[in-house]
Amino acid sequence: MQGILERAKDKVIRTQARKKCGKVKGPQPAKVELSLNEKQELEAITRRHRSAQQLVVRARIVLLADEGKNNEQIARELNITVSTARLWRNRWLSFAGIALADLDVSERLEDAPRPGKPATITAEQLCQIIALACEMPLEAERPISQWTGRELADEIKKRHIVEHISPRHARRLLKRGISSPTVSATG
Repeated sequence: MQGILERAKDKVIRTQARKKCGKVKGPQPAKVELSLNEKQELEAITRRHRSAQQLVVRARIVLLADEGKNNEQIARELNITVSTARLWRNRWLSFAGIALADLDVSERLEDAPRPGKPATITAEQLCQIIALACEMPLEAERPISQWTGRELADEIKKRHIVEHISPRHARRLLKRGISSPTVSATG
């Protein structure tokens, strides 16, 4: 019994010593080597007061990876998940062959494009739809007291704001436009 306890105690001590030394079992992550310009730009992002916090965290991940820290150490130091540290290390390494003139540091730290169909209604068209929704239906010669999804969709198509829009989508835009604090605050 005494031998089992001693072996378990030794194993705990070795694990703690390995963590303190920074040696971790398993494959080591790829080394990030930053140029002087990259390092300066990343440090500037972390110091800038107006930088988005997600960009600051991503910049710190890359800087710590450049210092030779592994993903687990980075995750522990920044209080993030190991998978987040791994993602941004790998993302940074994927841009290694691209010159800074072609893709600057802040662009390398941006989110990847999301999957799905791109928006078909432009910001200008959305403004026109919201302006229409703010009008009284009687001004558009509609015999109703307030807009419905179907009436709004018909009027949008009649004014050629967009070619095709379903009543349901028009109703969602109407609801979002009226309940949005920024839209209702600005008119």
